[in-house]
Amino acid sequence: MQTKKLFSLLLVLILSTLPGFAQDQVEMADLMRSNGKIYVVVAVAATVMLGLIIYLISIDRKVSSIEKKLKK
Repeated sequence: MQTKKLFSLLLVLILSTLPGFAQDQVEMADLMRSNGKIYVVVAVAATVMLGLIIYLISIDRKVSSIEKKLKK
């Protein structure tokens, strides 16, 4: 019974936010695109993602080497 109430509450909350997502105009993106700043945003996001990927690869290599040492 408790899960039904929780599910109903989540459903109502999700459905109440849908009209906000259905709006046609994205003013911030249009403004940044017109000023040419959208490229800065894309470059920063790409740099952050690349940094995260490199960090995860280095952590994976370190964990793999530790696992190999523990097996011996």
